[in-house]
Amino acid sequence: MADFEDGYWSSNDELRLHYRDYPGPASRAPLICMPGLTRNARDFEPVAKLLGGKRRMLAIDFRGRGESAYAKDPMTYLPVTYAQDMDILLRDLNLKKFVLFGTSLGGIVSMLLAPQWKDKLAGVILNDVGPEIGKAGAERIRSYVGQGRSFETWMHAARALAEAQGDIYPGYRLEEWLRFAKRTCKLASNGRIVFDYDMKISEPFKLPGGEAGVDLWPLFNMLEDVPMLILRGEKSDILEKATATKMVKKVKQAKLVTVKGIGHAPSLDEDDAQSAISEFLKTIK
Repeated sequence: MADFEDGYWSSNDELRLHYRDYPGPASRAPLICMPGLTRNARDFEPVAKLLGGKRRMLAIDFRGRGESAYAKDPMTYLPVTYAQDMDILLRDLNLKKFVLFGTSLGGIVSMLLAPQWKDKLAGVILNDVGPEIGKAGAERIRSYVGQGRSFETWMHAARALAEAQGDIYPGYRLEEWLRFAKRTCKLASNGRIVFDYDMKISEPFKLPGGEAGVDLWPLFNMLEDVPMLILRGEKSDILEKATATKMVKKVKQAKLVTVKGIGHAPSLDEDDAQSAISEFLKTIK
């Protein structure tokens, strides 16, 4: 696994938030990587390995996930609040240019950040998300998010994830499910394996419009002249094919790459995803 340093910053409501800082040359625009709803900075380990130190990468733990503090008010678990948290970090970093890389929720936050940061955007990578969220996918996520399950061992966790999400990653063997479990879960103080997020993140998400809360098309349209890579799982129920096609038509420099055989969302270690990311970044200074 690539080496990184732990970085921290404070939110407006004084939460201590965390990111992994993988080093790279100052001459290249770094990647700012934001994960999905129930995920964390560990999701971007395959990207860090792909970069191999050739480009700096920051992998974010949103509030309530990973090493970031849990919110006192669960109604702050909203995309607009995550965007406000990220705005503070980006101001603190004072980067000349950067690439926003968002998976699912992270992609929604990327679109929310676009208006005030467009002059510093060297590119955008959206992993299986767009301005419209597939209704079937949203309902599927609502059905499981916030369920505080626990497991006796990592093997039990891996097998439970395989049972629940086998249709999303049909090619996974037990080895991949164990790796998946260790990216999405943690060892709790009582010795049980639990999901690595605050179960209360589900509260605002279950409200009508909880996926984004705003019409994202006007924000997405502001990226019309920004280099963009759109990754879509072939079987995704979050980024529907029609939405992805419409996105490519709206953004002049957008490229759509389908990750074969995968649902929502590509884990970024697939050959299709790795090749697409590598080729895209060759065009970004």
